Amino acid sequence: QVQLVESGGGLVQAGGSLRLSCVVSGGTFFSYTMGWFRQAPGKEREFVAAIRGSGGTPYYTDSVKGRFTISRENAKNTVYLQMNDLKLEDTAVYYCAADRVDGGTWSLSASLYDYWGQGTQVTVSS
Repeated sequence: QVQLVESGGGLVQAGGSLRLSCVVSGGTFFSYTMGWFRQAPGKEREFVAAIRGSGGTPYYTDSVKGRFTISRENAKNTVYLQMNDLKLEDTAVYYCAADRVDGGTWSLSASLYDYWGQGTQVTVSS
């Protein structure tokens, strides 16, 4: 059974930083494309960033490019999301997800990911 556990969320002022972590157990972490999604109240879950099993150049949604960085440590079964220069509109529950298809076109839809964490709240205040 594959389990994903996120941590690192919290309350931060606009312009501040947070680093989210997601630890994966019970599966073959190195073989998964890992993604981060977020969901704000009343909105659909949206793609934020993804990284291949072997690392390499990640993929980001336009609204976070230059501010967020996704990375992974396969030896620790962990994926990270470093979030800098946070804005009010970044407020959401952030989820990590694993895609067993590790290659080809980037999976931007939540429905394409196989395993999910429980989410961690990120609140950006003014």
